Amino acid sequence: MKKTPLFLLFALIFFSNYAQKQQQPNILFVVIDDLNDWVGPLNGNKQAITPNMDKFTKSGTMVFKNAVTPAPICGPSRSAFLSGFLPSTSGIYGNAHNMLYSDIVKENPTMPEYFSLNGYHTLSNGKIFHKHGTKNGLTDFGEWAYDEFARARRYNNDAADKNLVTSSKGGVINGIVKLAYKETKAKLSWGPTKETFEETVDYGVADWAKKQLQRDFDKPFFMSVGFIKPHLPWFVPKEFFDMYDVNQIEDLLLKEDDLADIIDDEGKQKFKASEEYKWIKKHHLSKEATRAYLANISFVDKCFGVVMDALEKSGHADNTIVVILGDHGWHLGEKQRYLKNTLWAEAVKPPLFVKLPGMKKTIISDSPVSLLDVYPTLISLANLPKKENLDGHDFSSVLENPASEWNYPGVTVSTEGTSVLTEKFHFIQYLTGEEELYDVVKDPNEWNNLIREATYKKEITTLKKWVPKERAKPSKERYKKPKNYVDADQDPTIKATRKFKIK
Repeated sequence: MKKTPLFLLFALIFFSNYAQKQQQPNILFVVIDDLNDWVGPLNGNKQAITPNMDKFTKSGTMVFKNAVTPAPICGPSRSAFLSGFLPSTSGIYGNAHNMLYSDIVKENPTMPEYFSLNGYHTLSNGKIFHKHGTKNGLTDFGEWAYDEFARARRYNNDAADKNLVTSSKGGVINGIVKLAYKETKAKLSWGPTKETFEETVDYGVADWAKKQLQRDFDKPFFMSVGFIKPHLPWFVPKEFFDMYDVNQIEDLLLKEDDLADIIDDEGKQKFKASEEYKWIKKHHLSKEATRAYLANISFVDKCFGVVMDALEKSGHADNTIVVILGDHGWHLGEKQRYLKNTLWAEAVKPPLFVKLPGMKKTIISDSPVSLLDVYPTLISLANLPKKENLDGHDFSSVLENPASEWNYPGVTVSTEGTSVLTEKFHFIQYLTGEEELYDVVKDPNEWNNLIREATYKKEITTLKKWVPKERAKPSKERYKKPKNYVDADQDPTIKATRKFKIK
């Protein structure tokens, strides 16, 4: 038998390794800030105009109806699903807490770092990690987690047209300033910008992603795309406000005494209406606020469409996993409040859509998967070495077969307590001792607190087992953000501290 020439042997080894690498899927990871279920695929508000998300899910995507955030506010949520650890494990409960100073995050690579360590080329633009000040007086944007990092938001703030703006703190409604309009404790503002669509921050992020998808990569890529809207302020171009006639906006179905059955140990009502809710009601702005949020969703949907169109036209579409998620939900009057950071369904249930190569139709899953589960699931789908110590669970079996058993609830941890969501029930326990229980099948609006019903004693006992028994203390190390921190220089010293070995 003739010996294989040495050069041919090297060539065979090279092409064999190349083929193995090409079999690994690319990851397109899209994060949308403050997005609730007001999108077509979830039908949270039938008035929402989201043609690109509709097209994306109809082309072959799993839609998770009961996805759950690990934390109901930006920083802790992102820290959790990017690190793989619940707030109760990492000690990251508030936006002021930087995951870099958490002992467990110091010892473990985040999701993009793990993919980079295992042969992926990682790149990012837009808001993925939460921003923090550093000891050097600079800004930590999370750039340390990526091989490439871009900043479309720098020197661009999407300013509103002063003649059309509405702001509670500014005391202005539809451009008219009055002292009676001013409410410094409320945090709502909206209005059209003078900028065109192509001049906005999120379009800049989308256009960057479009250009990256035209590249040839010698490794599989992990691309993070972070859109800032519909985060406040709700400032987007006028064309998106014009998509909705304010006079035709339907008010949400709300229950005015919805908080009456959440009682503390003294028999008093635990919660009151928020300042935002009272301001909206006082000035009869519920339709305007709803339109503004819808306009922002339609805007970000168009940005998302730019990215998906680019993916379809690229050579990467047939080998790319797409994940699109909101970092948490958002209230628009439910439970007598706006904003986020509660343990109710409106805040703990964000969108989560996953598209695998080869999917041809919309698949609806009722499984209460958590955003925390995305990290181990992508590891599994990419055939990377399993990371054993993550808090989340691999739901790739659900993606393969939506009828698969999923034995985990969605757990959300906040500064106030814990939420545990299953397909049938939603249990909430506060650190102060109060509890809530809702039958989400019979009572999807969560209007009737069943916690005192003896009939549900067994269910309550089972759900309580998922409440973390211990809560890690947050690190006291934190630094103020520099002035104009979004435009400030990023801190180049952090990346050198993030050194890990492949295990």
